[in-house]
Amino acid sequence: MTKHNFVASALMAMTVFGAVSYASAQQVSSPDPSAVKAGTYRVEPYHTQVGFTLLHMGFSNFSGFFTGASGSLKIDPAHLAASSLDVTIPVQSVDTTVPKLDGELKSAQWFDVDRFPNATFKSTRIVQTSANTADITGNLSLHGVTRPITLKARLVGSGTNPLDKMFTVGFEATGTIVRSQFGVKQYVPLVGDDVTLTIAGAFELQQ
Repeated sequence: MTKHNFVASALMAMTVFGAVSYASAQQVSSPDPSAVKAGTYRVEPYHTQVGFTLLHMGFSNFSGFFTGASGSLKIDPAHLAASSLDVTIPVQSVDTTVPKLDGELKSAQWFDVDRFPNATFKSTRIVQTSANTADITGNLSLHGVTRPITLKARLVGSGTNPLDKMFTVGFEATGTIVRSQFGVKQYVPLVGDDVTLTIAGAFELQQ
């Protein structure tokens, strides 16, 4: 096989594999809100991330994320307003892919993880905004300060995970906080005060 044919075959295989993988994912999960089962779910920590982005000295929108979340989601698609979300995030899990910066962010000048090891979010109100979206208002506790925020959430899909056989529902959500309002003021305004949150949340139904 010539080099050209090998490359062409490899690209074709990658394309086919990608199409099959996408189709398989669509068969596993459904974006239909009516497919979501009512009940109590727990956070699936391995596929849940809280991403954050802020402006770094006007040069770049710099990002990082937190992992290792725990907590629960109680949901009834027929009565979404009665649903609730309670999540805890270990702040020491912060990861910017820059080890030196990660250490700095854990220090007393920033998140002060020794004194404030966890961030929590507890919903107080959920308002459905469309068939598969909702505004989730709740109290965010970070760095010893608790303030209300609203997350805009969208259902990604639900279905039975073929690997662990757990019925799983996934959402994505976005929101914005002002970090100085939580006492995290280092380098404001050189480093942005507004922080955009992007959340990927996976939850497993508890039997």
